[in-house]
Amino acid sequence: MPSPRRAARWSALWRLASERRGALAHALLPLAWLYGRLARQRRAAFLSDATRTSRLPVPVIVVGNVIAGGAGKTPTAIALIRHLLSRGHRPGLVSRGYGRRGDDVLLLPQVPDPVLHGDEPSLIRQATGVPVCVGADRVAAARMLLERHPDISVLVCDDGLQHYALGRDIAIAVFDDRGVGNGWLLPAGPLREPWPPGAIDRLSPHLLLRQGRGPGPARPLPEVPGIPLFHARRRLGDTVHWADGSTSPLASLDTTPVTALAGIARPEVFFDMLREQGIQPSGLIALPDHARADVFEEALSAVEGTVLCTEKDAVKLFPWWQAHPRRDRWRMGAIALVTDIDPRFFEALDTRLAACAAGALSSDHGHQTA
Repeated sequence: MPSPRRAARWSALWRLASERRGALAHALLPLAWLYGRLARQRRAAFLSDATRTSRLPVPVIVVGNVIAGGAGKTPTAIALIRHLLSRGHRPGLVSRGYGRRGDDVLLLPQVPDPVLHGDEPSLIRQATGVPVCVGADRVAAARMLLERHPDISVLVCDDGLQHYALGRDIAIAVFDDRGVGNGWLLPAGPLREPWPPGAIDRLSPHLLLRQGRGPGPARPLPEVPGIPLFHARRRLGDTVHWADGSTSPLASLDTTPVTALAGIARPEVFFDMLREQGIQPSGLIALPDHARADVFEEALSAVEGTVLCTEKDAVKLFPWWQAHPRRDRWRMGAIALVTDIDPRFFEALDTRLAACAAGALSSDHGHQTA
């Protein structure tokens, strides 16, 4: 089994290959054809038999990716939940909880355990305070959440775009500055499903959100008639949240030697964002997405001083640091990833949500209310 750092390097190599049609991507094409065939068969089965999809008594908003890894789905889900709260809704969230121990359906407590509940659901729970339930069976998780919290008025499904068993009223596909990469399906390319789609059906996204670090998209993203496209900008927050509970401005670290650590899908994005803020890390530690706490511990064994990580990493790193007998070796800080979303995206979302409440969505790209 490869070491975590070697796994991270292989992941980075694959991401680079998935952005161009080079030798490695071509070598993986047979597997991509097989993946595509199985995905088409599965999608066709759900489209031909509506009873395979379970409808819930509240609107369901699905947030997911067409492109694999690191498109900004979790920050989008957090921004979406905060918007719903500001509009007077009572949202809850369901997620598989990728990378956690086991597949059981679990309701997250106020202080979740990322080992049992997953790092992304734990982050969303801590960042928003809304009820969260995890489970490989998203339908069972949703039903448990509604049973335990009957006041929930809208359900958000994190990373559920290809999870067809749970009926969706609004589906949001999140893209980033990679566009569609080389345009090929996994594993030859980054696509979980063909894009642009050959036709729009009831499993297609209703809204597209393109996130980038700059003022405009870095690579073209094919637009689809009938599915509106909106833009968002990702940036680091201005504040460092330290593991001891204190905070300080990020700008105050411009002359401080720091080690940057990231166990996310695209660690280089976090590192580049730090540099854009005037922080020049003296060391970089890139680990696989959803890395365990013991992997972080091993990576930090030869490091001392200030360590900066993402909020997602902090849900595992901070409890480890607080319990460590020699925690004075590190000053552990986390920086939030802020997503500035075009207000017109939320206007379109609100319009569709109001139509759901009125039972007005009845086309193949909408739904019939249960």
